[in-house]
Amino acid sequence: MRGLTGSGDGGGESGGRPTDGDSGDGAGHGRRRLVAGWAASSTALAGLAVFGLFTASCSTGGTGTRDEGPAGTQPVAQVTPSVTAPSTAKPTPRIDAVALLKADTKVSERVRTDLKPCTGDEYPVDTSYGTLTDASSADVVVNVMTCGDSVGVGTYVYRPRGNGTYENVFTVEQPAVYGTIDRGDLVVTTQVYGQKDAVAYPSGEEVITYHWAGGRFGEQDRVHNDFNRAVGTGDGEFPAPVEPTKN
Repeated sequence: MRGLTGSGDGGGESGGRPTDGDSGDGAGHGRRRLVAGWAASSTALAGLAVFGLFTASCSTGGTGTRDEGPAGTQPVAQVTPSVTAPSTAKPTPRIDAVALLKADTKVSERVRTDLKPCTGDEYPVDTSYGTLTDASSADVVVNVMTCGDSVGVGTYVYRPRGNGTYENVFTVEQPAVYGTIDRGDLVVTTQVYGQKDAVAYPSGEEVITYHWAGGRFGEQDRVHNDFNRAVGTGDGEFPAPVEPTKN
């Protein structure tokens, strides 16, 4: 350590004056303190380096340390709710079915005379709107029933004209008849009764499908169903349970 602690032979003088005491041992103590100072400085520098690395790892989002600080600036994905386009279809105009029936000469006099309210102003009339013909607006199916037991007495189909009036294009009047619209076709169901059948228990039914073509309804399909007469009387009893056979 020449030039720092004294002469090269270990003497205790530097420029003719002792540096630490008046003996050579003082110079040795000086050297040890200087080395210790360098070691302490080195340790402090190493600590600062570790702290710098630790700080860098925190700021760069390392996996070993939880990141803190303000939220990131990356845009957050937003889901835009779907908007259903409003329907452009015009609402189907409703008709006064009772007035239409009473003014229709194709409806029998008996049906028109018996068509009266059941309670208040409620008439026994069902009305359905849908596509049956090639008209520009909805066709109308009207079913007339009895008040007491809701048995159909007539089914009528009215086709709209261009001037806002309606034309009767289909009529069937017989007991227990009812018409519906099914995928563009007219389906008419008629209950079949025997001589001793009650109103609630017909012997069968006829289901006839009509399709509009050439300016008129034509029969397209017919299904006949016979009902079992042994069920529905309410006189039978459930059989007693039987124990399963054990092997």
